[in-house]
Amino acid sequence: MTTIAVDAMGGDNAPHEIVHGAVIAAKEYKIGIQLVGNESLIKRELEKHSALDLPIEIVPAQDVVDMDEKQPASAVRRKTDSSIVVAMNLVASGRAGGVVAAGNTGAATAAALFCLKRIEGIERPCIGCVMPSKTRPFILADGGANVDATAEQLVQNGLMGAALSKALFKTDNPRVALLNIGEEPGKGNSLYKETFQLLEKVKELNFVGNVQGREVTEDACDVCVCDGFVGNVFLKTAEGMVKMVTSMLREELTKDSLSKMGALLAKDSFYRLKKRLDYSEFGGAQLLGVKGVCVIAHGSSKSIAIKNAIRVAKEAVEGKTVQLIESMVKTHAIK
Repeated sequence: MTTIAVDAMGGDNAPHEIVHGAVIAAKEYKIGIQLVGNESLIKRELEKHSALDLPIEIVPAQDVVDMDEKQPASAVRRKTDSSIVVAMNLVASGRAGGVVAAGNTGAATAAALFCLKRIEGIERPCIGCVMPSKTRPFILADGGANVDATAEQLVQNGLMGAALSKALFKTDNPRVALLNIGEEPGKGNSLYKETFQLLEKVKELNFVGNVQGREVTEDACDVCVCDGFVGNVFLKTAEGMVKMVTSMLREELTKDSLSKMGALLAKDSFYRLKKRLDYSEFGGAQLLGVKGVCVIAHGSSKSIAIKNAIRVAKEAVEGKTVQLIESMVKTHAIK
């Protein structure tokens, strides 16, 4: 049975929403869950859901790295009995296949590097985000882990993103594109021009060239490569646009009686659209490049988002994401 460790104390809604999501996941996916954190608080939440007979183990941790921690890396080194560090060590020791954390992103990244270590050949990890497109999801790599990347590190992002696409979506030969300001090979700054030239030479990747931001959601690629600064701006802008459009749509559909009637008739369609765009349905982003599956969920995640983050971790473990990355990076390094 696949087992996923969950930091039960991380996030704005811990531990109640985290535990609730873990309970739903244990029932729905038939997997083992290790809830890490304050034992009495976790047990109390489990009792609320009559979940004491599920394959859920409580792993005690006496400390927590807070969401507003100014120096998360220092906190991780200092708080060795914090829930995030204990959860990562469960993966490092082989007791769990992967970890889900909805707390401080910096702390999760630092703990992963501290406990799991980097994959050989990966200079810096990246965050692989699953994002919606017109027809099927794509991987954005990097969503914000490494804001000052080199061209070779962007190539590594492409390798890791392609491995994730294969593991999660069973994509045979993922199309890898470089996020840029134009489609032509000579577009972009010096970093992106150099990266383009390197990506063209990587035989392990199906590189399809540059892609503009407006084209990514039109199923232009399976993996969209960029540095963490550009990726995070793209990610936050996309989130903002979705919120704005849904808010404006809601206003227009409630303006008058005729609009309300039309909205009622189209209710199921609007529900399906919301589901396709809702971040909670995607679960979380994966920290790629460390020797273990690490899914970082949104800090404000509710139970459904946590449930889906656990699903993503399960799929990544069973799809052997880490082994795929190791294999692709090793082959690339040899050449």
